[in-house]
Amino acid sequence: MIDSWPAGWPIQPFGEPAWAAQRPTYHDADPAVIEAAAKRAAARRSGNWYVVGASRDVTGRAPFGVTVAGRELVAWRDRNGRLTVGPGVCPHLGAPLARARLDHGDLVCRWHGLRLGRGCGKSWRALPCHDDGILAWVRLDREGGEPPTERPTVPSRPDSGAQVAAVTTMTGVCEPEDVVANRLDPWHGAWFHPYSFARLRVLSAPAVHASTDDEDRFVVAVTFRVAGRWGVTVRAEFSCPGPRTVLMRIVEGEGAGSVVETHATPLGAGPDGLPRTAVIEATVATSERRGFALARRTAPVLRPLMRRAAERLWRDDLAYAERRFALRHRRALR
Repeated sequence: MIDSWPAGWPIQPFGEPAWAAQRPTYHDADPAVIEAAAKRAAARRSGNWYVVGASRDVTGRAPFGVTVAGRELVAWRDRNGRLTVGPGVCPHLGAPLARARLDHGDLVCRWHGLRLGRGCGKSWRALPCHDDGILAWVRLDREGGEPPTERPTVPSRPDSGAQVAAVTTMTGVCEPEDVVANRLDPWHGAWFHPYSFARLRVLSAPAVHASTDDEDRFVVAVTFRVAGRWGVTVRAEFSCPGPRTVLMRIVEGEGAGSVVETHATPLGAGPDGLPRTAVIEATVATSERRGFALARRTAPVLRPLMRRAAERLWRDDLAYAERRFALRHRRALR
């Protein structure tokens, strides 16, 4: 059947060994390579920009509350649909502005009716923010501690008229570096996620002392499993455009140009005193096939499926990141 299946179809049958009979990858997954790539990523500048969530989750109907780097924030859209982000604590008596109400594009505190927004009051000021159409960002200069930039570094994406995008958010007990390190270990894919990946081969990896951005990327060949032994085979690149971002781009095969942006946003300490990190992952799919135009029209149906697939992967990958943090934390306590 494999020999007779039309070669031009995006989904192809494939053969593979049993899970335990795969070629082991621990010889290739050099901890020094992963650690060095993660350290180089952490050294890159962010301009103090952090992803707060999906653009579509921030509306003009109700405030969106979030904590970033230990700072309580609130986000909403003003009467013109413009993103606004500011401190989430009312300057009067400390009420949570995530529970405020919106009126004509302003926040109205439910404790004493203080109106807040752009141009409202001197004791509350909106923060620099950016809406890239898929993700909402905020700039926190005090927490970031870097020279600020006017805009965040947003990876290039497929044209907005030829894409379907979905954003998944999950939270783990770890730090951003643990999330980044997970993504910079492509060798675990077919072992840890056999329900999604098969026949994964790392074609190239950066040297421990990679010196240029072109060298500092992983290239893999992988089959994304659709069902059973049916899948889509592609070549993809992994790189880090910023200290808390890992970008996967399909460079060859079905869906070339599609990207998965994994953003690790530090939230602050949880009730147990341990750090929490939000994984905010944007999957932006595209295709040159004619049928993709039809798929775009069914985007409201596709997005929940895309989110569900990402959540399944991140349930496992957060366990990986949390374990990495726990081991590092345990060593630090000795």
